[in-house]
Amino acid sequence: MTDVLIVDDEVLIRTGLRAIIDAEPGFTVVGEAGDGAEVLPMVRSLRPDVVMMDVRMPAVDGIQATRTILGAVPDPPRILVITTFENDDYVYEALRAGASGFLLKRARPEEILQALRTVAVSDSLLFPAAIRGLAARHADRGREADRLRRARLTDREGEVLELMARGRSNAEIAGELVVSVETVKTHVGNLLAKLHARDRTQAVILAYESGFVSPS
Repeated sequence: MTDVLIVDDEVLIRTGLRAIIDAEPGFTVVGEAGDGAEVLPMVRSLRPDVVMMDVRMPAVDGIQATRTILGAVPDPPRILVITTFENDDYVYEALRAGASGFLLKRARPEEILQALRTVAVSDSLLFPAAIRGLAARHADRGREADRLRRARLTDREGEVLELMARGRSNAEIAGELVVSVETVKTHVGNLLAKLHARDRTQAVILAYESGFVSPS
């Protein structure tokens, strides 16, 4: 069972998301919050697997709430940012703060559920095309290129990172490189550790910002 906490200042959005999620076997909504200021105590008490976090809220926005959760909670939940506009700079800052992916509020019910599955398992990346566009505007190639060089990725780890950045799942990477899924998981774990990245999203942002992978 995947437990979900919904955080959005619009009651209608929360109600709609709850109806979709609670109707799907394997998912349950364990709580709702109307602002980022309410999230930390709820995460501590409810221990959700995924937090669906509105990026723009009146008191504490999704960026700060994400930083707070990831900095204060051992083994924190995955953060799935929900937003109206996919090219919103707030979304990119939330991803850099540690969110694992983002979802458009106009997404269809099946897309919402698939996004939750993806974030909960974390074996592929949400909306890589949008992330590429956002990364292109925020690139700091000198600093991030140095960070990537210091990580000393192997050639195979570099190949895996590039395919991750193209939005490939572990199974798809395994198929392209003709290796087992377990081998891919090992490479992913190794490169995340070398890059000091919390998850795939953080590693892919670094890949684009450093120029290791082209946003085109």
